[in-house]
Amino acid sequence: MTEVYQGSCLCAAVRYELLTAPKAVSHCHCSQCRKGHGAAFASYASVPRSALRILEGATSITAYRSSATVLREFCTRCGSTLFWSRSEGEFADWVSIALGTLDTPFATQKQKHLHHACAVQWYTPANSGPQVD
Repeated sequence: MTEVYQGSCLCAAVRYELLTAPKAVSHCHCSQCRKGHGAAFASYASVPRSALRILEGATSITAYRSSATVLREFCTRCGSTLFWSRSEGEFADWVSIALGTLDTPFATQKQKHLHHACAVQWYTPANSGPQVD
């Protein structure tokens, strides 16, 4: 039996479910992810776009094109970062989910830190795992 993962934004206007376990867990230190999350890094995992189902609040989701090929989606009511995706390339049919919005417990054995060379100087992770630049 496949487990369904539930998630929502801070104000719960947007509710979604994932029909498959998130994959490719990463913590991105690039400036766009930091600014979008307001944190030292952003934690994401990906699913095929067909595995993401918006249950409530589709009209409360707005999008911002942060670069020519990247679309970031967030709640218009509370500002929660929800998803990002690429419009072209190898993973254009996948969507990355902001892991902090998951309501269903989720554990992963494998994760990585991306763009570590861009990391802020004021945060030093205790156990950052593999780093990919």
